[in-house]
Amino acid sequence: MPDFTSPRLDHPPRPLAQRIGAILWPSFFTAGICTMVFFAHVDPIELRDMSFPGLPMTRPLGYTLGFFMFWLATAASSLFTWILLRPPGRFNRPLRRD
Repeated sequence: MPDFTSPRLDHPPRPLAQRIGAILWPSFFTAGICTMVFFAHVDPIELRDMSFPGLPMTRPLGYTLGFFMFWLATAASSLFTWILLRPPGRFNRPLRRD
């Protein structure tokens, strides 16, 4: 007969490097694609002229800033998904009876 009194973990905890990689690598890939699609239609210099006309900026700097903004947004999305999909068994432990 199965023992349902002690909680079981569905799998062992993953190493920190693997967890960070699972967040950063897909977001890096997605940010690269988003950057290519966005800047295929938008010129960074025209975007600068609409938003911050006095800011000295070159096209490569605009592409770089755009990429890191997309990477930050997609990494936040991956992080929130990881937080929501964590196994509940590690956090919903039964109360100790003293």
